[in-house]
Parts: sequence; C-alpha cells; structure tokens
Amino acid sequence: MRHLMSPLDFTTQELDRLFDLANDIERNPQNYAHACEGNILATCFYEPSTRTRLSFESAMTRLGGRVIGFADAASSSASKGESVSDTIRIISCYADICAMRHPKEGAPMVASEKSSIPVINAGDGGHQHPTQTLTDLLTIRSLKGRLGNFTIGLCGDLKFGRTVHSLINALVRYDNIRFVFISPEELRVPDYITDMLREQEIPYEEVIRLEQIMPELDLLYMTRVQKERFFNEEDYVRLKDFYILNVSKMALAKKDMLVLHPLPRVNEISVEVDDDPRAVYFKQAQYGVYVRMALILTLLGKDR
Repeated sequence: MRHLMSPLDFTTQELDRLFDLANDIERNPQNYAHACEGNILATCFYEPSTRTRLSFESAMTRLGGRVIGFADAASSSASKGESVSDTIRIISCYADICAMRHPKEGAPMVASEKSSIPVINAGDGGHQHPTQTLTDLLTIRSLKGRLGNFTIGLCGDLKFGRTVHSLINALVRYDNIRFVFISPEELRVPDYITDMLREQEIPYEEVIRLEQIMPELDLLYMTRVQKERFFNEEDYVRLKDFYILNVSKMALAKKDMLVLHPLPRVNEISVEVDDDPRAVYFKQAQYGVYVRMALILTLLGKDR
C-alpha cells in the first residue's frame, strides 16, 4: 500500500507512467468509466476547498466509483475533539482510499501512519499540495512537450504558497531549469528553498518587478496573496494587489509562454487575459481531474 504525501514520493520514472496514464484517460475516457466500480473515495476536508475537493470527487465519479466525506471540520467529529488518527481509523472502515486537506502541516502524514487505506495529501497548511503539483507538471508536459529546459517565473505569494513550494521541489529533479522568483520583500520564497537551490547549483533569481523579467520566461506561474495565511489584516490589504497580470504585461512575453495559476484567483490576473491562448489555467484545472483519476487508479493498484 502506498500513500501520496509529497510529489517526491514518486520517482520521475513513476511520474512519467502516471502522466502517460493521465494522457490516455484524456484521450480515451470511455476505457476507464467502470475502473473503480465498487470502490469508495473519502474526501476529508478540514479546510475550505472548491477545486481540489470537487476534482477528486469528479475523478472518482468518472472512474465509476462513489464518494463520501465532509467539506469542513465543523461538519466532522473534529468539532467534538476527535483526533486525525482516530478519524482515519474510522474512515478506513468505510472507504478504500482517502483524500485529506488539513490546515496543520503534517496532519495527512499522521493519518497515513494510522490508516489501512491509501491516503492522499490534498494540502496541509502552507507545506505541501502534491496533487496540485502533479497537475502543474502534467499541464507543462502536455502543453510544452517536456519537463525541463525552460525558465519559469513564480509570481506573488512565494512565502506562504504551498503550491509554489511543492512545484519547486518537484522541478529540481529535471534538467536545465532556471527559476525566477517574483515577489515583494515580505513574501519572498523561504530560505530553505533558496539554500537547497544553491546547494544543488540550480540557477535562480529574485526580482520585484514582473515587467523586467517577462521577456525571458517560458512559463509564468501566478499565485494569489492568501488572506488566510496572514496574521493581520493590514499586511494582507497592503500586499494583495501588488501584482496584476494584464494585457500590457502579456505583450512583453514570448509568443509561446504559458501562464499557469493553481486557482482560485482574486484579481492578480485580469479577466482580459483569459482570452489569450497562452493563458492555460482553466485547461490546467481540467488536467487536475485526469491526473487525480490516474493517481486513484495507481494507488488502488488498478493502473494496469
């Protein structure tokens, strides 16, 4: 039995097989419509989510399985004080696989140690968001044709953004990648990440202005400033509109640059950018369903 706590839980070869399966699901969905008949996915979300929770539910439903679960901690026994360890022991009696979102870092890992079914980390605090990273990697590979040999700019909240941290850690395993971190001083990427990049001699640059770097990027990964991660309202209000991607900034970019975003967006990408063919964040959301379908099949041993 395997769990998914981090994108690094899979080797790059295993990821290639996972992405090949996801691409085959995209091309031939009818072949997988009954693959998980009789199986149940439990979605245990202690924190609000739209995309991640619904994409897991869509993935299992498209595979012919069923879904049970809760959408916030208040509607679970956590509101009565039940521990994550006890909850997963109970869930293991009801379901065949579990996707867990939790505001505390490491909670899904604790669950995996007590679980008798595969557990997928669907996001834990500001730490990891592995299935979003798998979605990002699949999107890049499918639309760029490769994972490696590009310059990627990551823009916005690089301090608290778990999607950013997960993606960087996953991408360092591929060849010839240059990172550009675009953020205000207060939201810079944590030191442990830049220390890791220096140790591995992976090139990176930190800038404040998006415009100055746009012409050099092959990929731009936008993120929102997350209100829920701030300790005070004043800092959030001061930084929330620091970056807004609009048509004039897009005019500076390469004709084949791609714009990704884990969503939800607030106003960091102007709606006028949505019509640009380089804006692929809604297509990225669709890839999220395919990769979660492939992941469920893989962890349940049905990938062959």
